[in-house]
Amino acid sequence: MTSPVRTSTQIDGIADDYVKRLTELVPLSATAMGLPGHDHEIGDLSPAGHDEVAQAGRDVLAQLAGAEPADDVDRVTLSAMRERIGLDLELHDAGEELRSLNNIESPVQQLRDVFDIMATDSVEAWENIASRLNGLPGAVDGYIESLTVAAAQGNVAAIRQVRECVVQARELAGPDSFFTSFVRGKAVDDVLDDSAACSLVRKELEHGAAAGQAAYAKLADFLERDLAPQAPEADAVGRDRYALWSRHFLGAKVDLDETYQWGLEELARIVAEQESVAAQIAGPGATVEEAVAVLDADPARRLLGTEALKAWMQETSDAAITALNGTHFDVPEPVLDLECMIAPTQSGGIYYTPPSDDWSRPGRMWWAVPEGVTEFNTWREKTTVYHEGVPGHHLQCGQAVFARETLNSWRRLACWVSGHGEGWALYAERLMAELGYMEDPGDRLGMLDAQRLRAARVVFDIGVHLGLPAPEQWGGGTWTAEKGWPFLLANVNMPEQFVRFEFNRYLGWPGQAPSYKVGQRLWEQTRDAAKAAVPAGQEFDAKAFHARALNLGSVGLDTLREALA
Repeated sequence: MTSPVRTSTQIDGIADDYVKRLTELVPLSATAMGLPGHDHEIGDLSPAGHDEVAQAGRDVLAQLAGAEPADDVDRVTLSAMRERIGLDLELHDAGEELRSLNNIESPVQQLRDVFDIMATDSVEAWENIASRLNGLPGAVDGYIESLTVAAAQGNVAAIRQVRECVVQARELAGPDSFFTSFVRGKAVDDVLDDSAACSLVRKELEHGAAAGQAAYAKLADFLERDLAPQAPEADAVGRDRYALWSRHFLGAKVDLDETYQWGLEELARIVAEQESVAAQIAGPGATVEEAVAVLDADPARRLLGTEALKAWMQETSDAAITALNGTHFDVPEPVLDLECMIAPTQSGGIYYTPPSDDWSRPGRMWWAVPEGVTEFNTWREKTTVYHEGVPGHHLQCGQAVFARETLNSWRRLACWVSGHGEGWALYAERLMAELGYMEDPGDRLGMLDAQRLRAARVVFDIGVHLGLPAPEQWGGGTWTAEKGWPFLLANVNMPEQFVRFEFNRYLGWPGQAPSYKVGQRLWEQTRDAAKAAVPAGQEFDAKAFHARALNLGSVGLDTLREALA
C-alpha cells in the first residue's frame, strides 16, 4: 500500500509550524510524537509555561482566520484545528491546566512515563535521558507553582486524587524508585562501555536518578503538607466543568442527560447478551458468574506469568494483522509490526503508544501488571488485543503516521481526540465480533465483558459527576462515589485492585471514561448514516468507508461526521 501524494498548502504550513512550536514548548510531546531535537528537554509546567502554550494557540487561530482552504483536506484541518485549539484555550482560561492532578494522567505520571518511550540504543540517547532526569527538579518546581496558583483560586483536586498521587510520588522517591533501577539496568550496560566518556554519562545518569527521586520527594511533601488540607472531600466536578471536559474528550457536544439514560439502557442490553452467551458456556439458566467460573477453571484459557502473557499478546496480535490485511483492511507495510510489551509500571493499565514519525520506534501495546498478579485469562483479553492492536489503536494511529504525503504533521501526530481514538478501538472490538473473530463463546463473553465495563463507566462517570438520580438497585437518590463502588464491582469483572484503580481514575478524570462507549456510539451512527446514503441497489463498502475514515487521522467526532457526510 502506498501513500497518495498531495502538494502541501498554506494551511498545512501553518499547522506544521504550530507543531514545531509545540515541540519547543512541550518537549514531552515531541518525544511522544517521535520528533527529534528535544529529547534532552523537559519543559515548563509553571503558569508562565502554560501561558506560552496558550499564546501559541491564539497565534495559530489568528493565522488560520485569514487562510483559504485549497481542498477537502484543508477544510478538515481548519475544522479540526479550530475545534481542538479553541477547546484548549477554553480549558486554559478556566484554569484546568494549573489544577491538573489525578491518579492516571497528570504531570505526576507524565514526567515519569515519558522515559518508557525514549530511545535507549545509543550513547546520545542516554545523554538525553540524563539531561531530562536532571531537569525533573525544575519541572516539579513549575508544577508545584501551578498547583499553588490554582489553590489560591480555590481550584484543588479532590482529596482522593491528592492521596493517590502522594502514594505514587513516594514510590518514585523511595529506595526502590524506577529512576534508580532505570539507570542501572541492562539497557544501560548494553550501550555504555567503560570508556571515560561513557563513565561521565553514567555519572550524569546517577545524578539524574537522585535528582528525580528528590524532586518527587519534594512533590509528595507539598501534596501532603500544603495541598491536602485545601482539597475538597467531594469527588464530583459539577455540570459546567463536566460539560467542558466532555466536549474536550469527544470533539462533540452531546446531551449529557440523554447519554446517561442511554448508558443505563446499553448496560442492560449488554448484560442480557452476556446472559445468553453464559447459557452456551455453562448450560441453560447459568449466570454470568457461573460462566466466568467455568472459563477461569479452563487450563487452556490460562496464562501463567508475564512472559507467557507477553508471548500470547504478540501471537494473537500477529494473527489478527495477518488475517485482516488485504481482506477487511489494507494495512500499510510499516504498520504490520506491533510490539507487545510488559510495562515497567504496575498501575494495572493497558495502553498503546504510537510509532515515531520516522518509524524507528514501533507502535507498542503495553500492559502494566499490578504487583502480585501472575495469572491471566485469554478469554478476557483477546478483545483487548484487538482494541489496542489491529484493527484498534495500532491500525488507527499507524495509518495516520503513514499518511505523511496527505496529512500535515498536526493531523498525523499532534491531534488526539479520545472519543475518536477510544471510540474507534471499542468499535473495532465489536467489528471483530461482526467479522466472525469472536465465535468462541468464551471470547465473545470477554468482548461483552469489556463492553459492559465501558457502558457502566458512562453511567458511573456522568451519574456521579453530575449528581444524577441513581437506580433504586444501587441505592436510589443521588449518585455518589460510595454508591458507585458496589455498582462498579458488580459490572467490572476484574480483580479488585484493577477496579479500585479504575474507580479512582473515573473520579479524577471527568468525561474521559465515557468517551470510549459514547465515541463508539458516534462512530456507529456515522457508519449507519453512510450506509443509509448508499443508492438503492448498491452495497455498502465497509472496507472503503473504514479506509476513508482512518485516513482522516484523529479528529473531533463532529468533524468526523462532517467529513464523512
